[in-house]
Order: sequence, then structure tokens, then C-alpha cells
Amino acid sequence: MSGRSIGKALVAMLFLNAALSFNNWWPSFAIWPDARLAPEFVLLWVVLLIAVRRAGRVSQALLGWLAAVYFLFVVGRYADVTAPALFGRDINLYWDGAQLPRFLWVTAQHLPLWQGLAIAAAATLALWGAYWILRAAIGVLANTAAPFALQSRTALALTGVAVVLVIANTAGVRATWPVVSRPVMPSFVRQGVILRDALSPVRLALALPASPAAFKSNLSALAGSDVELFFLESYGAFAFDNPAARSALAASRAALARSIESSGRQVVSAFVRSPTFGGASDLAHLSLLSGIDLSDPLRHHMLLASDRPTLIRHFQACGYETYGFYPALSWEWPERAFYGYDHFLEARGLGYHGPEFGYWKIPDQYSIARFHQLYPLRQDSAPRFVFFATINSHAPFRPLPPYQPDWSKLLSPEPYPALEVKRALAERSDWTELRAPYVRSIAYSYRWLAGYMAQPRRRDFVLILLGDHQPMGGVTGEGASWDVPVHVIGRNGQLLDRLVAAGFRPGLEPAHPTLGGMHELTALLLDAFDGRPAVTVTQAAAGEGGEVPGAGRHAAGCGAASMPPRHGQHAAIGN
Repeated sequence: MSGRSIGKALVAMLFLNAALSFNNWWPSFAIWPDARLAPEFVLLWVVLLIAVRRAGRVSQALLGWLAAVYFLFVVGRYADVTAPALFGRDINLYWDGAQLPRFLWVTAQHLPLWQGLAIAAAATLALWGAYWILRAAIGVLANTAAPFALQSRTALALTGVAVVLVIANTAGVRATWPVVSRPVMPSFVRQGVILRDALSPVRLALALPASPAAFKSNLSALAGSDVELFFLESYGAFAFDNPAARSALAASRAALARSIESSGRQVVSAFVRSPTFGGASDLAHLSLLSGIDLSDPLRHHMLLASDRPTLIRHFQACGYETYGFYPALSWEWPERAFYGYDHFLEARGLGYHGPEFGYWKIPDQYSIARFHQLYPLRQDSAPRFVFFATINSHAPFRPLPPYQPDWSKLLSPEPYPALEVKRALAERSDWTELRAPYVRSIAYSYRWLAGYMAQPRRRDFVLILLGDHQPMGGVTGEGASWDVPVHVIGRNGQLLDRLVAAGFRPGLEPAHPTLGGMHELTALLLDAFDGRPAVTVTQAAAGEGGEVPGAGRHAAGCGAASMPPRHGQHAAIGN
């Protein structure tokens, strides 16, 4: 070979190896090259040597197939190294594949049509170009490097060394890690197993564990109080464990504590472990509602196809009226059929006409005020179970709505001062700098919650504040826990004492270690809500088998008649 041919072959080899050995430029969408040997590149090289040795050349058809497979490996490598950096977890094709179209649709809503089409065209062109560059590089190896290597003992010896290193790496020999990159193919095998199980009813049935026995709770300790369960988006242990975040949130957290105390209520707190990290909030929501560990997303799919008992059905069986409140949703959501709320409200039903803040548009403070306007309490209103999924602390955490201290103005045509709106909307999303805006979004959540606690109410309620998952890896840093805080706020001292006995801590400051998984919090709360003092609900209901069957609205049973709702003074919200 001429010097020029050797140079082209070396460039092609280095490029193809780098295409499968790069790493994430943490924590962003960007990548940086890695000089380690990529196992799939070695496999490609061996396949080319065999093809040239047997046929004398590589056909155009085989070249096209090799380029297509290699292109998929490159995409897989990118997903493999980027997903943990951004979301703190590995990619899951079954789950993330279903979420990606929704994410793209929500993101595209804020772009002009021409800009969205331009981005789609640019992405398509980039992928097409990447494929043809890979094909050209493989062609150089097939037509130039492989024929030369078959005539060179040195080249064949180096190939043999590379093969041995890759085999040793695959076998788990740690000494090879500094020189051999992590292979991509095991990720494809793992995704194939996930999809196989997802499409098998038998395997899915085996993946779904028994429902907890605690759905026998009679809820009488609530004495007819409303129960409001607020899932706070991306509210994770980072807000407490990171010294800088803890310090920045100290004032707003203290203000919330004072508001709780001024309302005549107390608060107890703890940490639990979320089944997800950085996203996929549905897994957290339904883990708590069902009492089933959904850290394996396949269980979520199986659960939706079942009639297992949930907190929603259990509260209904105990005489409660249930409300599902999802301001982030602005599309049809077929999964709602499983949840079975008596009343379901999403963004389109709120009738919000104010300024739009970020991807999700509607401020949480407005949402909760509007909810109470749409569903006013009356003298004959049944006790309520309200599920509210907040959204303003969702990545990228900006632009952030201003806080309106005068709640009566929230539902007016101009809910916020024009200058504050202009200042808020001037802040643009920046996925490369997430920590500071995240902290501000949690401070905003504390602030509107403090205002919410200060509003007069018609009757008593228990408020549960629970993080769905930690913020994405760009906020937490590498190796963060999956822990999230839970706060229970109310006037019922005996009920809160039960929670303290179970591991909660008085105040807004939870303490490690966690109480367990989020699904275990379900039984703990139902035990506290039960009126029987001598033995825990879980023990009483479990008996020999432990599982409570679920079939329809009243399947789980209540265990005792619910107390009638208590009425009090006419209120500013909920009236």
C-alpha cells in the first residue's frame, strides 16, 4: 500500500473505533472521544477479514448491511452513555420508546412550524449523513486495509491481541478495562429481553407481585378529613442532602414551616426510595397508589391491564369522592381508565388564558386555586381524596412563574403584574446549567404551598407532599440516591404520632435512612389512617396468604364505615 492509502486506512480505523468508544460529556447531550478499543469495532474488523479471505472482496450488499448494523451500534452507544448522565438510569427501550414521542410533541409545541420542520429535516440529514460516512469508512477498511492485513503477519498478530483483549473484557477481566471500552451489544440483548417479556402475558403476570394487605384499612383515624396527595415534580433528596441547595432553600422551607404552624397544623417527614430517577413520574405515582414496586417498568404495563386494588378504589369504597388532577396533560390519556377517578381534570379543563410558562404552561399556584373554584365544597359534599401532580419544578426548571401573594387575583384576567411576567418569560431554558434553576423551582413550590396553607378552608384535611423522583443527573451529579422526601401535614396529633412511631420525624426535615421503597409507604400510610390501635392493619389483614384481591370499585373493602365529613367556616378556596 502507498503511504496515502495507509493514512486513509488508519483514519478510517480510528474513526470507526471512536464511533463506538466515546463517552458522555457529563452531564449534557454532548460526547467526547475515548481512545480505548471498541469491542464491536474489533468484531467488524474480523468480519471484514473473513469476508475478504473467503470471497476476495466485500460485496456492496454486505457493505450496506455492515454499515446499517454499525450505525445502530453507534446510536445504541450514544443512548447508553447519555441516558445515565441526564436521567440517572439506563435506557429502557420499552418504557422510554413510548415516552419519546410525547416528549418530542410537547417540546415542538413551542416552536414555529417552520422551525420544527427545519429541526426535523436537519436531524434526518444528520442521521443519513452519519450512515454514509460510516459506510465510506467501512469501505476503506474492506477495500484497502483488510487485503493488506491478510498479507501481513504483524497486522494479523495485532488483530489476535485485540480479539484476546475483547474476549477477556467480555469475561469480566478488570485488567482490560483501561484499554477496552464497554461493549454495546449487551445493551441490545438486554432491550430484547425487556421487549420479549413485555409482549408475553405469562412473563408479565409473573412480573407483577401480590398487592399489599393494607387495603383493609378502615380509614377511621381520618375522621372524615379530606386527603390531598400532592406529588411534587422532581422533588428529591438533593434539596436536603446537597449543602448549597439546602442553604439556598432554608428561608423558603422555614416560611412553609411557619405557615403550617400558623394554620394550626403539624408536619412529619421522612425519606422513601422512588422507583425511578430523573423522569417517568408515572412509575412513582402508581407505585404509591397500588403499593406495588414498579422499579421494573414492565410491572407498570401489567398493572394497567389488571384490576388490582389502589388507594383510589379503596378511598372510594370508604365513602370518599376521588379527584385526579393532572395540569400537565393536554392530550388524551387512555391509562386513566385504570385509575378510575370519580372526577378527572387536566390542562384543557382548567381554561387557563394567562401567560404560558415553559413547556407545561400553567402555574401550579393557579392550578390548585382553579381546582377549588371548579369543585367547590358544599354542606353535603363527601370527603375527598385529591391526587395532584404538580409541574413547575419539571426540567428544565424555567421559565418559572411569579408568585401571586393575592390569591384572589389568580383567577382574574390578569393574574400577575405585567412586569413580573415579562421578567419571568425573559429567562430561557438552558439544559447545560440546571442546578440553580432547579433550586429556584423548589423554592417556588415551597412558596405557593405556604400560601396554600394560609388559605381558610371549609373543613379539615390531611395534606401529603411527596417527591416523585430525584431531579435529572445534570442537577444531582453522578451516583445520586433515588431517595425522595415525604411530608404529612394535619391537625390530627394521634395520626401523626403513629407516623412518627413508624419512622417519620417531626418537622419538615426528613432524616436518613429511608423508610423503604415508595410502594412500602402505601401500607404505612394506611396503617396510620386505620382506627384499630391494637394490631397493625397489615398484620390483621394479611393472615396466612397476605394478598388482597381487587375486582372493581369496592373490591378491596373499607373495613369499617367512614365517618361523616366535618364542616366548618366558609372559605376563600374550596367554598
